[in-house]
Amino acid sequence: MFDVDRFVAECRAALAESSPELAVKELLERAVAHPADVEAAFGTPTEGHITALHHSPELTIIKVIWTPGLVAYPHDHRMWAVIGLYGGREDNTFYRRAPGGLAVTGDRRLEGGDVAVLGHAVIHSVVNPLRAFTGAIHIYGGDFFAMPRSDWDFETMQERPYDVERARRAFAEANERWRVECATAEGRTTA
Repeated sequence: MFDVDRFVAECRAALAESSPELAVKELLERAVAHPADVEAAFGTPTEGHITALHHSPELTIIKVIWTPGLVAYPHDHRMWAVIGLYGGREDNTFYRRAPGGLAVTGDRRLEGGDVAVLGHAVIHSVVNPLRAFTGAIHIYGGDFFAMPRSDWDFETMQERPYDVERARRAFAEANERWRVECATAEGRTTA
């Protein structure tokens, strides 16, 4: 069984390693290798959200539930990150700064059981292309919520300060679109 408190304690202990992101990657690989246990600990997702499991200046661990169709703006972290999926799919597009905004440098699909390490300078966007929720654990080598970071407008590709509230609105809007789509598919409309 996946024990959230023990997992957080192990991740905190991994910070003492010479390469903490690699030690955390091993812990996350073990966790998402048993996706049913992780989902049992967290519950079956019914809407997209970001929930902090641990938050300190040295380490942030969040559970991310990606709503079907949700698209996250291109953004940076300015710290290492380890991402593991325990269900669904996350399509990442990677970028580099370029004159006038961003240039695409590649992409990577993560599926249940996959774990990826992202370096300090990575810029990426994320989409859940499925008609099902995606469950992920994201671990950051610092304070994810306090670190001054950037995101980029999809229309203009212009850099701007990262705004947690803008990200929360994107989740809320995706949840509402999903509710409407489900209601329409069932032959009824929402009031």
